[in-house]
Amino acid sequence: MGRYLRRGVLFTLLFAGVVAPAAADPVLMFLLSVAREMVEAHAARTRAAPAAPELVPDMERVYPGTAVEPEHLRRLIDDSFLYLSEAQRKEIFDALHAALMEPKNAAVRGTMIHYFAEKALTVRAAQLKLSQLSARDKERLAAEFRKEISSLSDEDQTQLGELLRSGLLPVPSDLNQMLLATFDAR
Repeated sequence: MGRYLRRGVLFTLLFAGVVAPAAADPVLMFLLSVAREMVEAHAARTRAAPAAPELVPDMERVYPGTAVEPEHLRRLIDDSFLYLSEAQRKEIFDALHAALMEPKNAAVRGTMIHYFAEKALTVRAAQLKLSQLSARDKERLAAEFRKEISSLSDEDQTQLGELLRSGLLPVPSDLNQMLLATFDAR
């Protein structure tokens, strides 16, 4: 498009002052008017176009060697781990932030962020899917849960019970309550 615009401008400039309108060929006058309209349309689009948003992160606020700001990770944690309390989400962020700021992790910061983001989004997707289950499907899931916990060791069952009571499993709260009820009824 830019090449045609330059040609149109050049064409207009060359013939605007050289050819008198009375002596000009009608085809030439048509081409001149098309070129003028193209130039005017391009100028109007340029004036009306909003400035593109800045996509470059503030390099003073990003993790060294990456383009990720701590605020982006904080938002990812808040959006992905809805089942945790605010204090628990802050604890996750603080631990991740400390690991990312460790000089010994400089070579793997990007990989760490990518891995964490992938896992966080997987948890969020699973939560959304579980929250969309019908009550009947949740009851079936709780029944299957009852069968599975019977095959766990006593130590694993104790740990699972603690996770359910503290709400640390990545499941919606209503499903967590159903699983806890199933667990306590065994």
